[in-house]
Amino acid sequence: MSTDYMVDTQIKPRGVSNPEVLRAMRDVSRDQFVPVSHRNLAFSDCPLPIPRGQTISQPYMVAAMTELLEIDSRSRVLEIGTGSGYQTAILAEIAREVYTVEIIASLAEAAMPLLSQLGYTNVQFKTGDGYFGWPENGPYDAIVVTAAPEEVPPQLIKQLREGGRMVIPVGPSDETQVLRTILKAADGALLTRDVMAVRFVPFTGEH
Repeated sequence: MSTDYMVDTQIKPRGVSNPEVLRAMRDVSRDQFVPVSHRNLAFSDCPLPIPRGQTISQPYMVAAMTELLEIDSRSRVLEIGTGSGYQTAILAEIAREVYTVEIIASLAEAAMPLLSQLGYTNVQFKTGDGYFGWPENGPYDAIVVTAAPEEVPPQLIKQLREGGRMVIPVGPSDETQVLRTILKAADGALLTRDVMAVRFVPFTGEH
């Protein structure tokens, strides 16, 4: 299997149509981010385990979340949860700048050299509690969260610029969660929409 197969059989048929998102999903080879023990499943439509009890999301979910962000080549994006670096690479293919925060140091230490080796020069890394975001570099045009808190972290809302958009799974780890988009209007009002039921690893942090 290949990224073309993945896009043509799993992603496009489920409604993802943004040309830049589809291009990024074809150009970034998921097998580079998957542990060797699961590399034969790299292009399958399922999440896969990575170290420290975390996961790499299924390709469709990565594509859908990226499309919901509505980013382009001018966007500054904050990612909470670097994980394997796969979603980070997809964002970096499209956005001008990506700021990614990972609380598990060993995951950050593995993702950083991999993304550098793959040629991504528009990614900045931070090891720390993503609940508090990365305020020094805000506000952001888009924020994506790749683990599920029970409530939307208020610090992330503050770091979203007016007109910006957040995509975040929300809900308890033992129940079905919801993937939510939050648009911050020009007057600061929040326009929220629940998109689909999802299941993500729980948000990790000291908050």
